[in-house]
Amino acid sequence: MSKFLIVGLGNPGAEHQHTRHNIGFDVVTAFVLKHNGTFTTQRLADVAEIKYKGKIFICIKPSTYMNLSGKAFKYWMDKEKIAIENTLTILDDIALPIDILRLRPSGSDGGHNGLKDIQQVLGTTNYARLRFGIGNNYPKGMQAQFVLSKWFPEERELVWKKIEYCSEVIENFATIGIERTMNTVNNFKISV
Repeated sequence: MSKFLIVGLGNPGAEHQHTRHNIGFDVVTAFVLKHNGTFTTQRLADVAEIKYKGKIFICIKPSTYMNLSGKAFKYWMDKEKIAIENTLTILDDIALPIDILRLRPSGSDGGHNGLKDIQQVLGTTNYARLRFGIGNNYPKGMQAQFVLSKWFPEERELVWKKIEYCSEVIENFATIGIERTMNTVNNFKISV
């Protein structure tokens, strides 16, 4: 049975729950719940194991804080003996509009501290990532506050729909491969 590591990026702690920056946690949680899984607190992360269509998904929400995400990523990748091409990292992206998802097999960190740390720890940028557009509706100089804020009421329905769609993206990534999944995801705008 082939194994996949699904890494949702975010920060631990109640004050960070359901903020834009924690969308990776919310997506991984939704995926695990869809498949009736549960998380347990383990070394460096909350972890759940899901079986779907002959694949095993090790889903993690690192407890290391965003800036040290690489430590949890590498630990679980090594522990579970998962090839780097079978990993998918889910994160927020301020450069993408709120109705967009972007799936890539590799690329730069784009200024995202979680990706920066993963890249540094792994020594490569060749790992798949699913960027969840969070928009950039904030006044000049308020980027940090915006990223750490909750969704606006008028965004919530769209965000929830997008989170649900991400579960399909994770399934497709493992079952039909990244190329075919990218063709669908990268040309799709989520609407309510």
